[in-house]
Amino acid sequence: MIRRDVLKSLAALAAVPQASFAAEPGLQLGAAEPFDAETVRARAAALAEWDYTPRQQVPESWRNLSYDQYRKIWFDGRNALWQDTTRPQRVDVFPPGLYFPQPVEIHVVEGGSARPLVFDMAVFDSTDKFPDVEIDDTLGYSGLRLRAELETADIFQEYAVFQGASYFRGIGTGETYGLSARGLALKTADPEGEEFPDFIAFWLETPQTGAPSVVLHALLDSPSCTGVYRFDITPGDTLRMSVSAEVFARTDLAHVGIAPLTSMFLFDETMRQRFDDFRPAVHDSDGLLIHNGAGETLWRPLGNPVTLQISAFVDEGPRGFGLMQRPRNFRDYADLEALYHKRPSLWIMPEEDWGAGSVTLVEIPADLEIYDNIVAYWRPEAVIPAGSSHRMRYRMDWGDDPAPRTDMPLRVLSTAIGARPEGGKVVTIDFEDGALVPEDLSRLDIVLRSGGGSLTPGLVQRNPETNGPRLAFTFDPQEETAIEFRAQLRVDGAPLSEVWLYRWTAS
Repeated sequence: MIRRDVLKSLAALAAVPQASFAAEPGLQLGAAEPFDAETVRARAAALAEWDYTPRQQVPESWRNLSYDQYRKIWFDGRNALWQDTTRPQRVDVFPPGLYFPQPVEIHVVEGGSARPLVFDMAVFDSTDKFPDVEIDDTLGYSGLRLRAELETADIFQEYAVFQGASYFRGIGTGETYGLSARGLALKTADPEGEEFPDFIAFWLETPQTGAPSVVLHALLDSPSCTGVYRFDITPGDTLRMSVSAEVFARTDLAHVGIAPLTSMFLFDETMRQRFDDFRPAVHDSDGLLIHNGAGETLWRPLGNPVTLQISAFVDEGPRGFGLMQRPRNFRDYADLEALYHKRPSLWIMPEEDWGAGSVTLVEIPADLEIYDNIVAYWRPEAVIPAGSSHRMRYRMDWGDDPAPRTDMPLRVLSTAIGARPEGGKVVTIDFEDGALVPEDLSRLDIVLRSGGGSLTPGLVQRNPETNGPRLAFTFDPQEETAIEFRAQLRVDGAPLSEVWLYRWTAS
């Protein structure tokens, strides 16, 4: 989906200092209704008993806004929820229109009651370039943004956005938005087409003064299922979201993506020759990290193939997976505008046994960085039958390096691939340094194999910049158009590094 530019522009507008001399209406609340821990679940379960009904859309004048016109209206931060209170959070809302043609219910919970936010054009500012649009009862807000005092007292910086289908984004302190997450993925890359569930309603629990976290409930709806979600959200250097959810199946759910992640990968040092660009690399994430149920740590560098690729990493009881952005220096991207070195990684950690299934990676061809072309998720092996429900609990950590390092082997820092003058390809894999790396690198055992072509034995040398080991080898694809590689460093028979997995494809 092409949403990154919209979110980026809205984030920039939110950062503009707000004047304080004009009275503002503030967000308006409607009539109160009872609310407790079962309210959203009961609504999701009841909704699943009926056939899916699409929600009403906002007027055509809103839906037909151009990208430039949509940027001409923005929320005035002086109207934020809990503004001028001692509450530790501020909440902004987004206008409907453009990519967001349907409104979302947003409720505020306090003292056992929930009150809806009532749509009000007065909470937005706009320029004289924003066109006249119809105002009627179908209008509502399209999503919400969370802000907290992350670095400086009385300065509320944004750290999460929930907007569009079941998409949401988060960042650790000092980072800039990159990859997205979703509540649920259905039929991703299936021939008959993907189904995109929507968060159709949110309930925000009013936090107590000094509370480190905020609780957000969400109701999901889709032709195939409904769902109830609870997010316990704690901002900080690493943004943590604890998620508990239950999905109610209207139909047999044979292809479900749990904890789905969506990102962008255009190019890096593995395929530099395909892009005439001044930057060394362009991506929101550069690899898929998996800590599987057998205790192995797998690193799969991302690719931008010329045809659709789907990879399934079969597992039972996964310990975690995520899309990582490992290069963290400006020189890795040399982009003063996009700041790819400040994009977060996102680690998913199940908080229960997820059983049998596979971490699935979808890589979609892309020629521009505006396209999200990477999807990763957990796909359960068992079908969720119609009329049943499926519960899951997991933790989401957004940050610089959120994957736990305890008992984790040496990380892969980078992968580079290039042609040899005499034919074939050279591959270099740089690993980080560590206490277990022997001074004499000849003691290292190299596990290296490929699924086709010819392969030379690997050579390990020390990288003078990282002080870690570099594994290099060459291969000749011969007649192959796709080859799977697997490499790992070991010492005294024990794993020293992550398992490096790579799929080379002819371009």
